[in-house]
Amino acid sequence: MHMGLADPVPAVRTAAEAAVKPLELAVVLPTLNEKANIAPMVARLEQALGPSGWEAVFVDDDSTDGTAEEARRIGQTDPRVRVIQRIGRRGLASAAIEGMCATAAPYVAVMDADHQHDPQLLLDMLEAVKSGEYDLAYASRFADGGSAAGLSSTRRERGSRIANALARRLTGTELSDPMSGFFLLSADRLRQQAARLSGIGFKIMLDILATASPPLKVKEFPLQFARRAAGESKLDHGVALDFLAGLYERWLGRFIPTRFALFGTVGGLGVGVHMAVLSVLYLAFGSGFALAQAVATVVAMTFNFWLNNLLTYRDQKLAGARDLFFGWLKFCATCAVGTFANVAAATMLQANGFAWWTAALAGIALASVWNYALSSKFVWGRFR
Repeated sequence: MHMGLADPVPAVRTAAEAAVKPLELAVVLPTLNEKANIAPMVARLEQALGPSGWEAVFVDDDSTDGTAEEARRIGQTDPRVRVIQRIGRRGLASAAIEGMCATAAPYVAVMDADHQHDPQLLLDMLEAVKSGEYDLAYASRFADGGSAAGLSSTRRERGSRIANALARRLTGTELSDPMSGFFLLSADRLRQQAARLSGIGFKIMLDILATASPPLKVKEFPLQFARRAAGESKLDHGVALDFLAGLYERWLGRFIPTRFALFGTVGGLGVGVHMAVLSVLYLAFGSGFALAQAVATVVAMTFNFWLNNLLTYRDQKLAGARDLFFGWLKFCATCAVGTFANVAAATMLQANGFAWWTAALAGIALASVWNYALSSKFVWGRFR
């Protein structure tokens, strides 16, 4: 007689369980000193995606403002929030790859945590990929109906447009914004390509498009690019350098590691600086060859440090006068043995009748591999 009164209890429980959707989408948000953005972003994701069926994976590059701690604080009471705190590793592209590979969700999206990307687009992007008609959906600032008003300056917007034009040549696509950092694809497809991705630079979507075979079918959504709410920008005026990294990866990546190729390019430019200084001191001013070679080496080494920081290790860039100064000191220290070998070998060759420029080039070549190995580890790597 009373069993009918008890029936609503399991019925309510069953309805509540049915309302909790299984995990379908992981939103990966690389962060660097963005503590103030975390809680508002979680709220915006819930507003856009509903109460369940998604998770936010914050991949933090060991921020100094407590970003990872803030994400963990929220995650203690909200199981949809996860955090990966990377120690000794930096870079937007590699952070995105790690986050996308760290989820059980069948679909993954990457977007900024600074509120410049609109999470309201996520459901439409998800449906486009789930339909099977498209492999990747992304948000474009330059599509019809989109806007790049959130870029910090007209100079940066112009630089972004130039980089996009170059990127279209690299990928062979006609996308309006291939340098976008807001995109969505299946997790399986990402994992299939992960081993071929360089993880260097800022534009992981460009890397995905450039390495995909056959080319991906892409759906474009217009994005109203907003101004950042708080935190530090992970981009700088050198955005077009991502194209150069992508170019190396596509054409040389199978044979030479991309970062080493960039390091070699900087080294090649440094050779020009070295030879110019050496020519002036040795030929124009009549300095002794050993002294001229030593001075030219130090000048070229300083030039290489500056350009490597800007280009080769842009995703791990040293900033601020103190970090730059001590980074330069460590660069010089790690290259000291290579520098000694450079000067000693070049001087010996020149004294034994080799042309001065041949001796100089031989010294440079001898030191190059040593310089790359140690500077990667001690200046811009784990032990910096």
